[in-house]
Amino acid sequence: MAEILQKDGSWAFDGDTIRIVPGREKTHPVRQTLGELVVPLAAVAGVAFEPGRRGGRLRLRLRDGADPLSQVARGRLPEAADPYQLAVEADRTGVAEYFVDEVRHALLLEQVPDGPVDRYLLPGPAVPLSVGAWDGTASFDGERLRLEWNWKTEEGKRSGGPRELRISDITSVEWLPAAGLQNGHVRFVVPAASTTAPAKHDPHAVELAGFKKDPLMALVAAAVVARLPHPYGKAAGPSGAALPPAAGATPGLTAPGLPAAALPAAPSGPEAASGAGAAPAAPAPDGEPAAPDHDALLRRLRELGELRHAGILTDDEFSAAKQAILRRF
Repeated sequence: MAEILQKDGSWAFDGDTIRIVPGREKTHPVRQTLGELVVPLAAVAGVAFEPGRRGGRLRLRLRDGADPLSQVARGRLPEAADPYQLAVEADRTGVAEYFVDEVRHALLLEQVPDGPVDRYLLPGPAVPLSVGAWDGTASFDGERLRLEWNWKTEEGKRSGGPRELRISDITSVEWLPAAGLQNGHVRFVVPAASTTAPAKHDPHAVELAGFKKDPLMALVAAAVVARLPHPYGKAAGPSGAALPPAAGATPGLTAPGLPAAALPAAPSGPEAASGAGAAPAAPAPDGEPAAPDHDALLRRLRELGELRHAGILTDDEFSAAKQAILRRF
């Protein structure tokens, strides 16, 4: 178990998941609204600690397509609002570095690729959810989205009255934060009423003027996106082609949740635990014991991870085999 507790919040890693809990004081409304997050290791692309003059910052990078909020925000959330960042105080930098080492070690052992995924591994913000911004309020209950206007709404847009959309009416969502003098928006794309009008005239968009609570609208967008077809799913794209193998993924390994028939044949049970099947080390000169082939050992670790995910090895068998291999380093 690796854990770091800060005023900004706490992160805990148990080998399988990273549990993120926001701080109780002076925490951005986005993180307060999201509450506790449980991030599976399979959703993690990387983690880093960035030292600074007064401590530093932990940053968790998720795999593309694993999280609806990250899919919507695309790295544009303010640092204070980003749930996958943690401000670290100067006396906890060593703990932060240890946390990073533990997560990276687990990613290596489990052979988690850093490429995109074809299904969401996090559920997205909880609903019902209602957020007000510059010219309107967006409310979502998991099935229907309601857009209501206020006195700052352009007359032509307000004259049409509130809008109510079903999930089946929406094909995608655009969230763009305000930048400088340029307003942002959240736009719910409805093919039956598509328009190129600016957000202030679009009855399916809410304008964002750069206020502190504007990022909350990204939560509404993410809650809707979580219920739309995944952009990298098999039905995505004009050809309906399946997602290509992620960079770093093992050729022939099936995606999570798919049949394991394509997995390479490999020993299981006691044979796997003993390390049988690993490439033998080349003999050393002068009759000295041969040093283990590290590439072969890392390859064996990857194979064990595949067997565990496929259900061929139990957790106990995987742990025993992993320990046997690590003792050879």
